[in-house]
Amino acid sequence: MKILLASIGTRGDMEPFLAIGEILLHRGHDVVCLFPEQFRKLAEESGFRFASLGTEFLEMLESEDGKAALGGNSSGFGKFLAYLRLARNYSKMNKELIRRQSVIIGQEQPDRIVSNGKALYSLMWTVDHPGQNINISPVPYLHYVPGHSHLAFHRNFGAFLNQQTFRIANFGLLSTTMKAVKWLGLEKQISRKEIKAVIAGNRTIYTISPSLFPRPATWPDHLQVLGYHERDKTVNWQPAADLEAFLDRHEKLLLLTFGSMTNPRPEEKTAILLDILERNKIPALINTASGGLVVPKKYNRDLFYFVDQIPYDWVLPKVYAAVHHGGSGTTHMGLRHACATMIIPHIIDQFVWNRMVAKLGAGPLGVPIDKVSTSALEPKLIELFNNPAYKKNAERLGRQMQEEDFTEELYRTIVAPV
Repeated sequence: MKILLASIGTRGDMEPFLAIGEILLHRGHDVVCLFPEQFRKLAEESGFRFASLGTEFLEMLESEDGKAALGGNSSGFGKFLAYLRLARNYSKMNKELIRRQSVIIGQEQPDRIVSNGKALYSLMWTVDHPGQNINISPVPYLHYVPGHSHLAFHRNFGAFLNQQTFRIANFGLLSTTMKAVKWLGLEKQISRKEIKAVIAGNRTIYTISPSLFPRPATWPDHLQVLGYHERDKTVNWQPAADLEAFLDRHEKLLLLTFGSMTNPRPEEKTAILLDILERNKIPALINTASGGLVVPKKYNRDLFYFVDQIPYDWVLPKVYAAVHHGGSGTTHMGLRHACATMIIPHIIDQFVWNRMVAKLGAGPLGVPIDKVSTSALEPKLIELFNNPAYKKNAERLGRQMQEEDFTEELYRTIVAPV
């Protein structure tokens, strides 16, 4: 069976698809990755064929407007303007992204498409290929859950208004998809009613641990929660000797990373964090990753070690606690490896994970990136590192998550006859 994996987003948006791709590849399927060009090497190193969606999407996120909208210290109005400019640029770019999806999917003629929400063409494709598209969501609340609004709103407005947020989100997705139908000028016209039916009935797998997000009993069968899936990222990686020596020197260590998230003032954020950590003698391994944190000219080399990338599955079992941006994958991996956790959320779903971690007792409620200051952050970092209850709860969650294995269920859901 030929299975096309279509994902648009940052590195964290690719990881669930690479993990699923490995499961499918090992079962003998032909797997094609349709990702932004920046992830070609990542896919090809894992043994997949690659088709490119171009470089523009990530370049837009890494622009000044992207940084301001996703992690800036701008005023509310300044951030709003950045969002407007970003939305306008994305609207233009989306036409080309959808055209590329259409062309490549037409060329490949897959038996299944496994896609995320930004890969819009898969919804149009599903009209003529019912049941052959599976939506993957590593984040919760895209479908109604009592007591919660849609992920995009990430607040509890009460039962009636919560339900309306899901209707608003689906209306927005329907309208955006119908615009794309018009852009493409397809020979066979697709109706609004057909797309609405696809949105309502499309098979969706939430790649989330049920220890964090149990499947609601009210959901229909086409919505499933089938656990977090992790690939081995250490295959082509070896730790430096001085990194191993640093880890050996510190029995109790913090990992600090913002992953794929950027912001306009990384030097300022880094200085605040290092100042707090040094004053409280908390040793830290700091992953600069996409540039949300930076290496300063001078720093305490006995207390801090900087890397620009590191496999989380290698390092997380070796640290006591983690402070990070709150991406779904990083949150899952940190808790799965029993790390006391504090999230510094930048964008939409990260605020949900922040509240979830705090509610589960695995760490204090974190501070949003645009509110980071010494006064706001220092007491929370001290509490994270010194309150044993957080570590105990993280260990309990870690044991539960380690016992989960939904590989067979996920596989059968994707390849099931239609």
